[in-house]
Amino acid sequence: MFQGRELLAADRSKTLEFFLLGLQDVSEPTVDPGELLYNASVLAHYAQTSTHDDFDWPAPVNLSTVFDHFVLDQSLLHDSHMMETAGAQCLLLAGFFEDQMRQRYNIGWYATVGASFFNRAAAHERSKRKARLLDTISRRFEHWRQTHARLSRELRDQPYVIRPKLPTDE
Repeated sequence: MFQGRELLAADRSKTLEFFLLGLQDVSEPTVDPGELLYNASVLAHYAQTSTHDDFDWPAPVNLSTVFDHFVLDQSLLHDSHMMETAGAQCLLLAGFFEDQMRQRYNIGWYATVGASFFNRAAAHERSKRKARLLDTISRRFEHWRQTHARLSRELRDQPYVIRPKLPTDE
């Protein structure tokens, strides 16, 4: 059926590179490389995680999911990994999907909650290096949330046409 045409595929490294370059394009030139890589990894991870994932924590469907799992359930407050997951999900939904979430949710409130999740993750993180990064993300949450939203809008505004490679293109 495809006779010589390559299938379009994106592995983890290509997906990470896509978001890394995108965030770099919408960020200031002095952006911290560690923060940039971390934020690109959040977007890349959720771009390849199903909302029904059985092996990893599933991607959230909306901010109500984050509220139900991480705000109402107080049992995870001292778990660094789960607090980081909660913060990342707030960043994803209140940032990259801000325009879709804004009609139903208070983005400012979720930004505050997301920052506090990262702050808790930093406080309970064993690795000092990672704790510093999580603390920085916590303090700069609003900046990164807006950067994610800017990237999302840019991607939507760009006319992408994906054309399969034809045998005559060789």
